[in-house]
Amino acid sequence: MNTSRIGDMVVSAAGNVAGTVVDPRQGLTKLRSMVTVRGVVAVAAGAVIGFLALRAARRG
Repeated sequence: MNTSRIGDMVVSAAGNVAGTVVDPRQGLTKLRSMVTVRGVVAVAAGAVIGFLALRAARRG
């Protein structure tokens, strides 16, 4: 995975979310086309790792 493009992807996704407020149909179409299996797995893994890290911090 090319980590130098992550910032570009985040900014693009944020722009698409903002566009969804203005034109929901077109915005949702763009967001749906951006969703990939790899992206969903990365977000899910990040959420799990974050949850476990916070849980460990609370117990420590």
